[in-house]
Amino acid sequence: MSTISVTEDVKEALLKIASELQIKRGRRVDLNEAIRYLLNMRVKRPDLLEEACKPVHGFEEAYEELKKERMRDEERAHGKFGL
Repeated sequence: MSTISVTEDVKEALLKIASELQIKRGRRVDLNEAIRYLLNMRVKRPDLLEEACKPVHGFEEAYEELKKERMRDEERAHGKFGL
């Protein structure tokens, strides 16, 4: 096991994260586990990003309807205000 140096504010932040993990997990958590938790949070999940970015079913129809309504609004504004 190695020793690392951190500033007091970083140590306090790590202790806070460790205490939150203890509450969440219901068991004792050391600073090593808190650091490991923070490192694992960085792991990217491209499959989740792809899933979140998929078009919603019915999007094309809703988008076309929105464009039609916007054109009607523009026509009404042109007729009413001469814009």
